[in-house]
Amino acid sequence: MTDITMPSLSDSMEQGTVLKWLVEEGQAIALGEDLIEIETDKATMTYAAEAEGVLRILVAEGETVPVGAVIARVGAEEPGGAHLAPAQALAHAGHTTPNGSTSDGLASSGVTSDGITGRPPDGSPKPTPLARRIASAHGVALHSLAGSGPRGRVVKADVIAAAGLTSQAAREYEGATATARTVTSDASSFATRAEPGVARGSTAPPHSTQPRSTEGSKGESKLEAPTRLQALVARRMAEVKATVPEFQVQAEVRMDAAVALRSNLKQLSGDHDVIPSINDIVVRACAVALLKHPRANASFTTEGFLIHPRVNIGVAVASQDALVVPTVFDADEKSLRQIARETRRLADRVRSGEISPSELSGGTFTVSNLGMYGMTAITPVINLHQAAILGVGSLRTVLARVKGEIEDITLMTLTLSCDHRILYGSDAASLLADVKALLEQPLKLAL
Repeated sequence: MTDITMPSLSDSMEQGTVLKWLVEEGQAIALGEDLIEIETDKATMTYAAEAEGVLRILVAEGETVPVGAVIARVGAEEPGGAHLAPAQALAHAGHTTPNGSTSDGLASSGVTSDGITGRPPDGSPKPTPLARRIASAHGVALHSLAGSGPRGRVVKADVIAAAGLTSQAAREYEGATATARTVTSDASSFATRAEPGVARGSTAPPHSTQPRSTEGSKGESKLEAPTRLQALVARRMAEVKATVPEFQVQAEVRMDAAVALRSNLKQLSGDHDVIPSINDIVVRACAVALLKHPRANASFTTEGFLIHPRVNIGVAVASQDALVVPTVFDADEKSLRQIARETRRLADRVRSGEISPSELSGGTFTVSNLGMYGMTAITPVINLHQAAILGVGSLRTVLARVKGEIEDITLMTLTLSCDHRILYGSDAASLLADVKALLEQPLKLAL
């Protein structure tokens, strides 16, 4: 019997959610056959079987488990064709429950390892924990549903269909219920303590006969649980700010020549050609400049500076939940048009939710542009395991004295945030000066 564990599909993945089993319980599978759809903190991916045999499912659809946890087993057919139910399989595996008891005891008492009793005598379906939470929140009667999960179990998709929810709305409930209960309790307690003249545990001031709202002066607050992606971003950014001594350097870049280059490329392009954006030109300039500054294309480690041979530029893209950074691999070897096509493709995949973990990994430097929102300048936070990130502001027209004459010129502010453990002030200034020079003479980027 071969264990199938929750795979690690990206460097940052810590847990995954079983969205859908593509093979039914007890069905024979072949090596390399698509087995399961897994939702990670970054994307949804299909995972292929790494062994062949008869499938025994241990983790139902809609449940979230850490990387490395056993989610199924593949082996020979049981004598007589008997199949192990998930709770029985967990008992055979020697899994333990949160209270320390083994799932052996659960199986013998008719309770599965997720705390849900077995199928009732009337044959009504047994829900997964996530399905039960969503159903409870939307008033869906579970006993009326026909489960599409293993052995007729009601899963998230069944409740979504019954409640008329979108998949995104349903995902917001995943893993949020316990957190919401705790935070709501704390918030209510805090609001009660914070109200002047209100005794602990009371919701009305002394000598008052009228009930008093606990919403306080801020109004009635609503707790919104973060998605897994938002929680991951929050954790990573907090880790960066706590562990990385960062500093910034800033420069004003005259962009008239770059704007003219883009205009010329637009005139020379066909109807179906992709026109490089200003951000594409910035990405290309950074890639070329990084070839002269290997420590800016590196990572700090306790053993030393890890210099990366490939120049992979991450391009920040705003998604529905958070800022996602797909990677343009080997950007130094790509032309402006190739970079433009790649950034469009990646942005479309991010916004459609189809981006894969492999497209979000491997970045060695990042460009974050908020110029399209009219921001004059931004100070971005460094991504973990990178030495620097470039913040790009908006194009703006100003009056300036040029060779004794007053002219309209186009400026853009660049802000380079650096890890001071690997880059120093002179390193950062030299890199930014090279990026500035390339943008002010952009024909060099076409070579």
